[in-house]
Amino acid sequence: MKSTHVVPAISEEASGPSYSVIRLCESLIAEGLSLNLAILDDGPLSPQRLYPYVHSFPLGFGPRRLGHSDAMYQWLKLQAAAGSIDVLHNHSLWMMPNIYPGRVAEKYQVPLVVSPRGTLSAWAMRSGSRVKRVFWPLVQRRALEPTTCFHATAKAEYQDIRRAGFMQPVAIIPNGVDIPTLRDHDRDGFRTVLFLGRIHPGKGVDLLLSAWQVVCQRHPDWQLKIVGPVHGEYRRRMEALAIKLRLPRLTFSGPLYGAAKMDAYQQADVFVLPSLSENFGMVVAEALASATPVIVSKGAPWAGLERERAGWWIDIGLAPLIASLDHVMQMTRSDLRIMGNKGRHWMQRDYSWERIGRQMRETYEWMYSWSNRPSWVIED
Repeated sequence: MKSTHVVPAISEEASGPSYSVIRLCESLIAEGLSLNLAILDDGPLSPQRLYPYVHSFPLGFGPRRLGHSDAMYQWLKLQAAAGSIDVLHNHSLWMMPNIYPGRVAEKYQVPLVVSPRGTLSAWAMRSGSRVKRVFWPLVQRRALEPTTCFHATAKAEYQDIRRAGFMQPVAIIPNGVDIPTLRDHDRDGFRTVLFLGRIHPGKGVDLLLSAWQVVCQRHPDWQLKIVGPVHGEYRRRMEALAIKLRLPRLTFSGPLYGAAKMDAYQQADVFVLPSLSENFGMVVAEALASATPVIVSKGAPWAGLERERAGWWIDIGLAPLIASLDHVMQMTRSDLRIMGNKGRHWMQRDYSWERIGRQMRETYEWMYSWSNRPSWVIED
């Protein structure tokens, strides 16, 4: 089977779609698929040197944020016309590379899978520029109509797809996660609450800072680390808020990659993600795989935390976050380590990339036969 995937870009930071799309492609190749990945050539990273299946295409005319690339569009059409695509798989929405797959699938009758990757959530649909409100009815929605099967990473994203009015089958397959080797770390000194990820309005960093103002006074042996991109207006606002609140034992640092990022998870006593909206929350899976318990808001689809006793799934808001942090910061390191190990075992059992690649391959095969529907595919 020959599959072609499309995502606007692969960034240097191996997280989010830059991580999950690449690892999904690699897991499908391991399942025996012939695969191509089309991206925009829009950055210092040259993924085609690292991944031979990647094809990058130059930006054309028009607003940069839309990412128009006639070269990509023509290449997709030529591949489909030549019968070189058995399944076309689009990742994300809102840019022209996410429009081309729908047009090509409709014209050449190619089965199309769409992974919205959080872009259909209620929060995502409300936020953004005015262009989005025009782009949706005139361009993006039309490009989704030829979709054969949607891919959701959690039940909440399936509900987002239905809320948007699409009734095609939905395969609920989570992202996978790589399981890092655990290393011995010096845990003397302060105990650590860690936030790691984009410092963005949807991540709830402002809530975390306000919660820290309350709990830090009761727990002087704890520190808060916020790790994420250095540049950006929202980050500057959060640093200014921290100064205004006179927060002690708080550090902001730049993004971490690879082994340094895994070390940050493992050195933390607890990871916290108070997001308003997440379709999956890759950082949660990474923290759990690193044997670190987590506090996650119900803006992210991690209800299984309570079942697996690997963390806390709390209501969105300041009061629940304060209560949860206060509870965790009274626990012993030994008790938190037990929870962390349960989370790591959960990731090993249910979120291996081998399992995810097999499920996606079987979804593709089902789209051809329409028999023996996989248990993770919902038709209603």
